[in-house]
Amino acid sequence: MRQKELRIALVCYGGVSLAVYMHGVTKEIWKLARASRDHHAATPAPSGGVEAVYLALLRKIESGDGLRLRVLTDIVTGASAGGINAVFLAQAIHSGHSLEPLTELWLENADVEQLVDEDARPWSDVAAKPWMRPFVWYLTNRPGNPVSESVSAETRQEVRRKLSGLVRGRWFEPPFSGPGFTRLLHDALLSLGTAGAEKPLLPPGHPLDLLVTATDYRGHRELLRLNSPPLVEESEHRLPIGFRAATPSSGGRDLAPLAELTFAARATASFPGAFPPMSVGEVEAALPGGWEGRDAFLKRVMPAHVAQGTLDQVALIDGSVLVNAPFAGAMAGLSARPAQREVDRRFVYIDPTPARRAPARGETPRRIGFFSAIVGSLSAIPREQPIRDNLETLAAQSREALRLSRMVQTLRPQVEAVVEGIFGRTLFFDRPTPARLAKWRARAQQEAAEQAGYAFQSYALAKLAGIVDRLADLALAAGNFDTAPDRASVAAALRGAIEASGLDTLGSPKGGASPAAIFFLRDHDLAFRIRRLRLIARRLSREWDADPHIDDDELERARDGVYRAMALYFDRENFSTFGDDFVSAASNVLAEPGAFLDALAAARSLRAADEEAEGILAETMQAMSRDLRRRVLLAYLGFPFYDVATLPLLRNEGFTEFDPVKVDRISPDDATAIREGGAAASLRGTEFFNFGAFFSRAYRENDYLWGRMHGAERMIDLVCSTVPGGFDETVCLSFKRDALLAICDEELERGLCKPALVERLRDEIVGKLG
Repeated sequence: MRQKELRIALVCYGGVSLAVYMHGVTKEIWKLARASRDHHAATPAPSGGVEAVYLALLRKIESGDGLRLRVLTDIVTGASAGGINAVFLAQAIHSGHSLEPLTELWLENADVEQLVDEDARPWSDVAAKPWMRPFVWYLTNRPGNPVSESVSAETRQEVRRKLSGLVRGRWFEPPFSGPGFTRLLHDALLSLGTAGAEKPLLPPGHPLDLLVTATDYRGHRELLRLNSPPLVEESEHRLPIGFRAATPSSGGRDLAPLAELTFAARATASFPGAFPPMSVGEVEAALPGGWEGRDAFLKRVMPAHVAQGTLDQVALIDGSVLVNAPFAGAMAGLSARPAQREVDRRFVYIDPTPARRAPARGETPRRIGFFSAIVGSLSAIPREQPIRDNLETLAAQSREALRLSRMVQTLRPQVEAVVEGIFGRTLFFDRPTPARLAKWRARAQQEAAEQAGYAFQSYALAKLAGIVDRLADLALAAGNFDTAPDRASVAAALRGAIEASGLDTLGSPKGGASPAAIFFLRDHDLAFRIRRLRLIARRLSREWDADPHIDDDELERARDGVYRAMALYFDRENFSTFGDDFVSAASNVLAEPGAFLDALAAARSLRAADEEAEGILAETMQAMSRDLRRRVLLAYLGFPFYDVATLPLLRNEGFTEFDPVKVDRISPDDATAIREGGAAASLRGTEFFNFGAFFSRAYRENDYLWGRMHGAERMIDLVCSTVPGGFDETVCLSFKRDALLAICDEELERGLCKPALVERLRDEIVGKLG
């Protein structure tokens, strides 16, 4: 049975009241993850509703296509309203808590009359500025007014009434309450745990990354290093707020303290003009029982403000002002990720309104007015800036991965002939033991270095540069700095310590690696070990898997052994387990870089990991047939020859998931099984400049249901697309029908949405899909 992990890196766009739609989508991602967890559990929990449909799909793929698939959402990023959904989804994945209470938050409380500040409520004619009524009436009823142009006829009266209250309640100040919003988010996070906790939705120890964006309105000073002058100060306004945690083995543990998650959710969704900018004091005052761990958290996410003593001046506004589509944060999370099976990595982004404002071909655009230019430049254009740059980066990485795999494929006959020449007459070559593997591995690495000739020097330089860069990144990530030093300065200090130890080059005058270089690499070249095992894993999963002469069960046992060995090295990438002494050494890396290198070597114990890994590999190989054992040995011992040829061309050596990355979108334009026409045909929150759902409960119910529908349809598309050779489209469509009808059944039973709305959707599903 071939095994694969469909790993989702989710990016949630900002969208004001379309956050309700995005909640519906993320709810389906959560439900699919629950079904996948149960599919792989030793004793699967009984499931119903749409989860039962997802579970049936996974079982169908396993029984019919021989693919045992696990779905993992292990990177979640978001901005603005999408950032709120990202925070709650990540918390539910990590803790095993239910995401259901969040539905009530959006449907019950995401209304202007709930969000409005107490001081802005028009309690009386005096407080409500009655002299403003004719002015408000004119603005909202004159020909061409924004309500008539952007709001459906049946909802205009409700929107006008609520808008009148906002305008008359407070002048030139945000109408919504910042502290009230903070308390609302904190209470919602607490409510996730009211139903208890199940097992987390990721395997134990697997890292979960959450990142949301905020905008530091005043900014903080950052130093830039130039040629002349050597240092200049600039203001930095981007503020990423990130969390990473290893998944616990049991449920109920929060991804981070709820105060920190509340801070992140409130900061990323501080929409300018609607909410006041968020301050640190607002969060402190709004949370009951104090804020444990406050200082450490603020030092981590706002180190410059802490160092400069400007925390009381911080004013955070909506993250989508500068970064509406935080792809870069999701891409950064790709490094240092473990793999227990073959990985199909997907970047999935939720874009509720993919239709943009660029004029169509042949269309004559309207003249840009005074206010249109100001509003567009300040808000609309930054939010609509496409993600082309990010996608091109991912595409370039994928092309590089494909090019390198082709190079390795081309080199294989020559490399295997060389390895056969070295080890062809070796005694007991068909009976590897840990000691023999270690001896053969060392010999193969030295032979590869010597046979490379003058090309070894470029390989050695690339290898050393990559190691130093990763060590510098590790020191900066692990250390406690008042002001983080420049990466180049840390790398220079480490390189100086390495050269002072007599290792100015990895090469030996006689050719190949020097004894000092071998000693250094055994302590610090972690990436080489992972690349070597990944070569074998790829061949087991993508090449030898198609060989009819190799038994499927034998291949699966071999894959299991290789990934178990690989996991030992992934564990060495997690510096959070290295202890306080290592943190102290990292913090002092500029003054004592040699001490940092020694502390890292002791904390990682790569030589001990080598012994354990080769014990696993030897045991795995001994259980293989002779043919497969020889193939694995030739790949394992031949890897240094491949590495010498390809490493100087590899830009992303630090990636442990070095496979092509595919990108998928979830939007109303992409889910057309039951209704075409995109957002205009299905969503109501798009009205009144995307604030529509904040003015009407009926709109929120509509958008939430369509979010679930579109999320379910696209999740089934994603799962079906992982099947090698393709999945039957007719069968896929039948699963979509079952999922959409199951959602209707769930919502009718729960009763949060009007039954008539749900029944109309059910009739449409049956009418279109049968």
